[in-house]
Amino acid sequence: MPIFCDSEINQLKQVIVHRPDSGIARITPKKSEDLLFDDIVHLPQMQAEHDVFTSVLRGLIGESNVMYAYNLLKEAIDSDSEKKAELVKMIVEYEELPIATTQLFNETLTTPELVEVLITGYWEKEDRIYFEPIPNFIFTRDIAVTIKDHVIITRAAKEARFRENILTRFIFWAHPYFGTLYDQQKIINLNLIEQFPPSRWGEKVCIEGGDVMMFDPQYVLVGCSERTTDHAFHALKKVIFEKKIVENVVQVNIPSERSFMHIDTIFTRIDKDFTVVYKPIIYDGLGSYVTVFRSDGTQKVYYNVKDFILAEINPNMKFIFSGNGISPYQEREQWTDGCNLVALKPGVAITYDRNPKTEKAFVQNGFAIRSALDILKDIKENGLTLEMLEKTIITIPSSELSRARGGSHCMTCPINRE
Repeated sequence: MPIFCDSEINQLKQVIVHRPDSGIARITPKKSEDLLFDDIVHLPQMQAEHDVFTSVLRGLIGESNVMYAYNLLKEAIDSDSEKKAELVKMIVEYEELPIATTQLFNETLTTPELVEVLITGYWEKEDRIYFEPIPNFIFTRDIAVTIKDHVIITRAAKEARFRENILTRFIFWAHPYFGTLYDQQKIINLNLIEQFPPSRWGEKVCIEGGDVMMFDPQYVLVGCSERTTDHAFHALKKVIFEKKIVENVVQVNIPSERSFMHIDTIFTRIDKDFTVVYKPIIYDGLGSYVTVFRSDGTQKVYYNVKDFILAEINPNMKFIFSGNGISPYQEREQWTDGCNLVALKPGVAITYDRNPKTEKAFVQNGFAIRSALDILKDIKENGLTLEMLEKTIITIPSSELSRARGGSHCMTCPINRE
């Protein structure tokens, strides 16, 4: 199956996810801020909720098309011993571990044990912690972005996520499924300092996948936010235009605040004619503006995302407001990812089950609300397929998942939509 995405809403064919791992259970209240988690969570419940989410994905797009980061890393390590040794060397040096750890990781740990250590930092057999966990790895949207037949390997803004970048680069370099992308020069690796150096003022190249949307076939949206810098935007824009991937690269400026860490926390597209948005910023334009950079060198400025979408994407676009656009519900439900949905096909999307005012807005716009458990039962008993669903919002359990500050859009890294 090819690597290709030219839309946020075309039928999802393949996606990378990561099940919440045991490292999350080691987060303490004092460390939660450093590790970018707003709270400590109950891991078994979080895993159970994530399993419902991925069960829906597997049931509707196919078992083999939901690819787990753990398995990809394991398969990549097993596929090439020399590349495995390079990965181990890089991790040992980055984490400043004793040199002897290199031999231990290479020769003593089994592949499953090594993968567990690389992700969680913990070797269960010896009850030893080597380094901090990477709990945000569950948000696979941030590790890479597919733009048409190219993949952008992102570069995190916060140190707590740097090891995610190392593991992602390794997967796309060493895994047989992705190996030809490098040979075909289809990988854009933002971590290559020689290609993406800091600006003359020292501003780094930092872009996370939640700030990048393949919003329409000729429009890549990149948010400048708490996690993505202006310098990074222009560095990526230059490469995209040089490679002639799309005709328009759009800079979406939003407030640099934790509440709005990425653009997908305040809007996501779910259908040809529907986008779910946080009204104050996206519709009213408070603290935001949009600049469209075109491949011919011209530019166009809009003073909110709504005006840009109506003028350049779809004049018939309708906007569904989180919290139904009413305070304090819109603030509450934006915080619990009411705007953060992943579309499985046009008009069918997954969201959390804890945003009742937003659900009311969906119903008012003609969407049916169905629970994930109802969908799974229908798949098992009646052979429900994705093709049978139209204008449906699927709600997944989220009492623990929502506390990690990322929704269904954040938890998916689409690599094929057609």
